Amino acid sequence: MPGGGFLCCRRFSRTKGTRVSKGTTAVTLIPGDGIGPEVAESARRIVDATGVKIDWEVHEAGAEVFKKGLATGVPQDTIASIERTRCALKGPLETPVGFGEKSANVTLRKLFETYANVRPVRETPGVPTPYSGRGLDLVVVRENVEDLYAGIEHMQTPDVAQTLKLISRKGCEKVIRLAFALAEAEGRTNVACATKANIMKMTEGTMKRTFEEIAPEHPDIDAWHVIVDNCAHQLVKKPEQFEMIVTTNMNGDILSDLTSALVGGLGFAPSANLGTDVAIFEAVHGSAPKYAGKDVINPTAMILSAVLMLRHIGELEAASSVENAVMATLASGVRTRDVIGDDGSVGTTAYTEAVIGNLGKSVPEWTAREVKRLAMPVPREETAFVIPESVELVGVDVFFQTEEPPATVGEAAQRIAEGTALELKMVECRGTQVWPKTSARLDPTDVMRARFITRGSVITSEDILELLGRFGGRFNWVHVEKLRMFDGEPSFSRAQGEI
Repeated sequence: MPGGGFLCCRRFSRTKGTRVSKGTTAVTLIPGDGIGPEVAESARRIVDATGVKIDWEVHEAGAEVFKKGLATGVPQDTIASIERTRCALKGPLETPVGFGEKSANVTLRKLFETYANVRPVRETPGVPTPYSGRGLDLVVVRENVEDLYAGIEHMQTPDVAQTLKLISRKGCEKVIRLAFALAEAEGRTNVACATKANIMKMTEGTMKRTFEEIAPEHPDIDAWHVIVDNCAHQLVKKPEQFEMIVTTNMNGDILSDLTSALVGGLGFAPSANLGTDVAIFEAVHGSAPKYAGKDVINPTAMILSAVLMLRHIGELEAASSVENAVMATLASGVRTRDVIGDDGSVGTTAYTEAVIGNLGKSVPEWTAREVKRLAMPVPREETAFVIPESVELVGVDVFFQTEEPPATVGEAAQRIAEGTALELKMVECRGTQVWPKTSARLDPTDVMRARFITRGSVITSEDILELLGRFGGRFNWVHVEKLRMFDGEPSFSRAQGEI
């Protein structure tokens, strides 16, 4: 497989619910939307041709489910099947853009806590790219359930939208430990952690700090941190310097698409969504509805995702056979239109049949990476990983709707706080202090934030409620955040211009 293969040593790999009969493995198959049924059928045909006995439980998710009025896009019978098989091969699902329902893909990842998205890429024979001959072979390990993909959004006003970016120590630790375990299983020598911790010092900073705490446990691996925008730059400039990149959810989504382009595009990009109890394998590309039913799409990404699945269930010989057959097919010049255009290309069906015909063959220019068994790290059971010795409530941020000028707002907020345990420290708009006035030019929206801090002693929630009662009589507040000190350190950031 691109980037080397891996086998998850699951605690349930041979338990009741995975095997349906001797020598047969139950796998949930979700064909998906658009081109999904075509690439899913290609992968299924090839897996079946190896002789591996799979009991395919076919279930739906995605667009057709949304049309039936189910907001999650994932029916209960599909969920029940995955709970039973604990292993799924999934075609691409259509995601509504900018309206309504949540992504069915994200729903599946979160329902089954598949906390790591593993996306390997490797230079492939017969697929020319500007990077051919440079030996690209790397894996992006993306945190898969937190960050902006938690999907917690609000319209503070009709003009101002808010997304909450949630990063937990637990989530970072799980995906980072998996990345190091995978690197060791695949014989990789370096792991880079890509974050935007220079700007988001608390959220992205949590990933960086966790990585730096865990890295010394793996002294044989060169562990290093890189700012994510520089990581993107370096991936285009000198991608061969990377062997594995572990990163947060949004960063990983972007970087892994970039790395796919380096080796030929999303048509060659498999992935595994790994959790402690469930694994979901899928092609990285989308549903491409304009190509649906035309028998022209490249099924390689889905086939290689099935290779990952075969390794996961312990079918190592079959996995290698399929992988080698794909490489032999591509090296022989049998390629789809996304690689060479219309002239001389073959369709999905013909490509699938060529791969089946090449089972048992290999090519000298492809040397599979030697892979050891991957034991999924066992997550810690506790909810909170960091327990401070002291917690002090010292203030509150109040977000509110207003179209009044900052000077008027500041004076009014000062009067509101008179006689309470809190005093107004500053007012900001879009992260920049606007009261007391700074030299910053302001192009305001209709949401501002007033920061109130204690007048000297630790305050209580009741003090905040008293302030909010007064504040609500003058302004329409829409969001509140407590300001606390953990072991004497502030748990909040400053606005631009705030002293």
